Amino acid sequence: MLEALPKVGMGASTRNSGVIHAGLYYQPGSLKARHCLRGNQLLYEFCAAHHVPHRRTGKIVVASSESEGPELLALLARARTNGVEGLQIIDRAAIRAREPHVQGFQAMLVPSTGIVESEELVKACARIATDRGAHIVTNARVEKISPGPQTIRISSEAGEIATRCLINSAGLYADEVAAMLGSNMARHKIYPVRGEYCELVKAKRGMIRGLVYPLPHNEGLRLGVHFTKTVTGSVWIGPTARYVESKSDYERDREPLEYFAKLAKVLLPEVEAADMVPAHSGIRAKLAPPAHLRQTGDTSTADFIIERDPQFPQVVQLMGMESPGLTSSLSIAEQVTQMVSEIL
Repeated sequence: MLEALPKVGMGASTRNSGVIHAGLYYQPGSLKARHCLRGNQLLYEFCAAHHVPHRRTGKIVVASSESEGPELLALLARARTNGVEGLQIIDRAAIRAREPHVQGFQAMLVPSTGIVESEELVKACARIATDRGAHIVTNARVEKISPGPQTIRISSEAGEIATRCLINSAGLYADEVAAMLGSNMARHKIYPVRGEYCELVKAKRGMIRGLVYPLPHNEGLRLGVHFTKTVTGSVWIGPTARYVESKSDYERDREPLEYFAKLAKVLLPEVEAADMVPAHSGIRAKLAPPAHLRQTGDTSTADFIIERDPQFPQVVQLMGMESPGLTSSLSIAEQVTQMVSEIL
């Protein structure tokens, strides 16, 4: 494995909410729906077996007003079509019983959602891979790829290797790796979308007990600014979503805390900007372009791409690995393992 950065997991794998998603939001029959549902089960099993910090917390998705009730019911129907079990609609009193500071008309209770310490998950996967004979080379940004009839030669900052099978899982840079290969798959351009988080100060953490989400935004760019109680007890608010020019632009021109407070107050009226401090940010590998670049239709909820390259069948292309990528990771690994076995 070639890793461009000094250690594994420094990109999207750990710059996220750390939520184990249930599979509510995704188009029925899509790879996102399939892998999220299967990955949810596998991730809980893996974390328990390998002592990765996690909790099955459940979450509520809140309709803030009666006018949002039909949208909540539509989300419930989609989630059930995707195979998510144990879902319930709860009323205002039940919301208050679960989250005393949260305001809402109705909510969907999702018992299979949870949280995981994503950095520890990545470390566990890397450790197990190494124990099974994998070689992980860091500081090895790929510079050139030369496909041949039997092997593919890859030149990186760490040196050159040859392989019979290449898995392109370069995240934000998967389109650039495809272009180095000379593949037509490079037509799937990645548009970086930055998400920022803030954190409740320690004295205000009691305002949130678990995971609280609004209804997802209609444009499909994000699930809305939500509240995440982490394994360690911190409470994150976010993420925002904004297309950025640079794939490494994590910090420039960040949103002010007042912006977070305005969004958060819809569900948590008591919160103020003074109750928050800036937290981390991440960048999603979106396959959907900004609205002004779209030609036809709405591709904002573009599916994962997990395919053998039509031109180079010894290459597996993974593109658009955004949310629910963390939850789906072990299920995606099952599919990729099968594809690699067909190559080798």
